[in-house]
Amino acid sequence: MTKQNINKQKHQYGKLAVITIAAVYLLILVGGIVRSSGSGMGCPDWPKCFGSWVPPTSAGQLPSDYKEIYSRKRDQKNQRFADMLEVFGASSLAKELREDESILQEADFNPVKTWIEYVNRLVGVCIGFLIIATFFMSVKIRKKLPGVFWASLAALLLVVFQGWLGSIVVSTNLLPWMVTVHMLPALVIVALLIWGAYRASGSAESEIPEKAGKQLNLLLVVLLSFSVLQIVLGTQVREGIDEAAITHGYMNREVWIQESGISFYIHRSFSLLIFILHLLLFYIVRKFGASGSQLVNWSAILLAVVGLEILSGVIMAYFAIPAFMQPLHLLFGTVLFGIQFYLVLLVRSSINRNRNLLNSEACLLQEVGR
Repeated sequence: MTKQNINKQKHQYGKLAVITIAAVYLLILVGGIVRSSGSGMGCPDWPKCFGSWVPPTSAGQLPSDYKEIYSRKRDQKNQRFADMLEVFGASSLAKELREDESILQEADFNPVKTWIEYVNRLVGVCIGFLIIATFFMSVKIRKKLPGVFWASLAALLLVVFQGWLGSIVVSTNLLPWMVTVHMLPALVIVALLIWGAYRASGSAESEIPEKAGKQLNLLLVVLLSFSVLQIVLGTQVREGIDEAAITHGYMNREVWIQESGISFYIHRSFSLLIFILHLLLFYIVRKFGASGSQLVNWSAILLAVVGLEILSGVIMAYFAIPAFMQPLHLLFGTVLFGIQFYLVLLVRSSINRNRNLLNSEACLLQEVGR
């Protein structure tokens, strides 16, 4: 195969990976809409919806005892999941799962919520096909870029795992800790796809002094860790809000925040530290990075996304949690993680380039000395 064909295939992979990343973020947004609209149990079974590939539009299309039917099915699945948890040593979680009777409560059929959840699943299926296509594209360049192949395979396996995990989220009636666990693999999938796209497109030019590069690398790793922690804290806040919403019958939205618990105040305070660290990051990049470089441009975009994330949080806290803002807040948080990860790749590329240049200069001096 000619070098031109290899470069073409690498370009095609990178383009497809970027499309898949955008689709994953779309799914995260749609998932946020599902959560904010309370449509998570719009389909009580999985992968079908009320036993059909095309969901019903009215309760008249369902048997009179549909609640008992699907509650019983979910209970059987939960028992198998509890058995698996015990195998892995999570006996306390298994016991909680078996004893929580609220998990088996079925909601009344609501066609709007059913179709919102169904659209969410359709988007998920489309992303599954994109991930499969990305993997097959990586097979073509596996000899040249084996790491990209393994990253694509890992993303594919994680998507399969996410599908199974999604079925457990449904069967456990959106058990809060299951929703949180379901969120984290999505971030790993995004990171794998970003890394694959970056490697396939070649290292972007990001010249920065080695010392500043090491500082940025450390700061970005810290920010990545903080972002994951903040997302987890955010899901904890969301769990408290969900409980408050149920208590008030999805009315009196203005009091949900106050009743969500201490996790909200930790989440809010932690965001200030994250904002300050991003300002420091942007300062270092602007000071040492070349004007117009990807590093500088993406750092500016990152700071803007941080601002949007905080602004959306403020709007939710002080304007009775507008439903449209909840999915946007989640989306901004996950986009933040993706940009941070890409910046890590850019900074480490610059560090490696500086080291290679130093090694080349040292070898040249040795040759001259001889």
